[in-house]
Amino acid sequence: MSVTICQSMGFVVSALGIGGIIASTCMDQWSTQDLYNNPVTAVFNYQGLWRTCVRESSGFTECRGYFTILGLPAMFQAVRALMIVGIVLGILGLLVCIFALKCIRIGNMEDSAKASMTLTSGIMFIVAGLCAITGVSVFANMLVTNFWMSTANMYQGMYQNVQNRYTFGSALFVGWVAGGLALVGGIMMCLACRGLIPEESRYKAVSYNASGRNISYRTGPYKVASGYEPETKTKKGAGYEEAARSEDGRRSYPSKYDYV
Repeated sequence: MSVTICQSMGFVVSALGIGGIIASTCMDQWSTQDLYNNPVTAVFNYQGLWRTCVRESSGFTECRGYFTILGLPAMFQAVRALMIVGIVLGILGLLVCIFALKCIRIGNMEDSAKASMTLTSGIMFIVAGLCAITGVSVFANMLVTNFWMSTANMYQGMYQNVQNRYTFGSALFVGWVAGGLALVGGIMMCLACRGLIPEESRYKAVSYNASGRNISYRTGPYKVASGYEPETKTKKGAGYEEAARSEDGRRSYPSKYDYV
C-alpha cells in the first residue's frame, strides 16, 4: 500500500512540475523593467524567451517576437534549449509513468516490468527538473550581470543617464518551483521502484552427492578355519590331490577332521 501511495504521489508531483515548466517557458515575464529611480512610468517593458512586450499606462499591450536566431546571445539560446529538453523529457516520463502505475493493470504485465518503467520515468523527471533549474539559473545570472553593468553606466559622468534595467520576472520563480517539484517527484518514483521489485528467495537449493564409492558385496560360502593356521590364505593339502573315489563313482573331498 505504501508503494502505491509513493508512486501515485510521485506521479502527481511530477505532473505539476512538468506543467509548471511548460507554463514558465511560455510566459513573457522572464525579465521585467526595474522601475526604481526611473522617472518614466508610462511605459512598462518586459521580455520572455520568445518575444518582448510593451505595456502602456492606458492598458494597451504590444508584443513583438524575436524574428532572428543567430542575432540572439548564445546563452539565451542555451536557456531555450534547456527548457525544451526539460519539457520533452517530462512529457515522455509522464507517458511511461502512466503505464507503470501499480493501480493500473494492463494485460499480463509483471511487477518487474513496472519497476523498470517506474525507474525510467523517475530518471526522466529528475533530468527534466535539473534542465529547468539550470536554464532558469543561467537566465537569472545573465540578468544580474546586465543589471550591474547598466547601473555602472548610469552613474558615469556628471549627469545621470536613464537606461532600462531589467530584474527578475515571475516566470523565473515559476521555473524554479516547477523544476524542484519535478526533481522531488522523480526521486519519489525511484524510491517506489524498490518496492515494486519482486523479492527473490534467499535460500537456494543445494544438491548433495554421496561422498563414498558404491561398494558391491558378493555373497559366498562361509569358511571355517582353525586358529592354528599360520597364514590367512588357505592352501590345498595332499588330501585334495589324492582324493579317493567312492564305490558309486562319486568324488569325495576330505573333511576338516582329516587335518587334525
